Order: sequence, then C-alpha cells, then structure tokens
Amino acid sequence: MILEYCERALNSAQYKKLDDGTWFAEIQGFDGVWANAATVEACRNELIGVLEEWLVLKLRDNDPIPEIDGIGLEIREMMVA
Repeated sequence: MILEYCERALNSAQYKKLDDGTWFAEIQGFDGVWANAATVEACRNELIGVLEEWLVLKLRDNDPIPEIDGIGLEIREMMVA
C-alpha cells in the first residue's frame, strides 16, 4: 500500500528546468515535498527520499496525509488478543 501510494504521488510530481540548469520538482498538495538537483534523474531520486521522510513524520505525528487516486494512509490501532 505504501509503495503504491508513493508511486502515485511521484507520478503527479511536476518538474521544471531552472535558469541555472538544475531541475526542480514538487508534488502539489504535499507541502514541503520538493527537490532540486543537477539532472532530472537525480531530482526524482531526491524527491523520493523527501517524500518518504515526509510520510514517516506525518504518520509519526498522526498528521493528515492527502489521499491520492483514492488511496489514503493512516495508522490504526490493533487489538492484541
């Protein structure tokens, strides 16, 4: 579920080449999830890491996480029998 969520989030990322020749990427609706690198491939790899860290912090703090393509993430308490 987490992998599919990340893949869909990354598929909605927007990339643009900046005037200095580097690449910038962000995912709309994911405040603070952005990356900047020398190549588009390096930018995507950096964005993956930023997204993963962002998700861990959101889950840890029980903050809301945007739903994407009908997929949402949440932590549920499990009862131990």
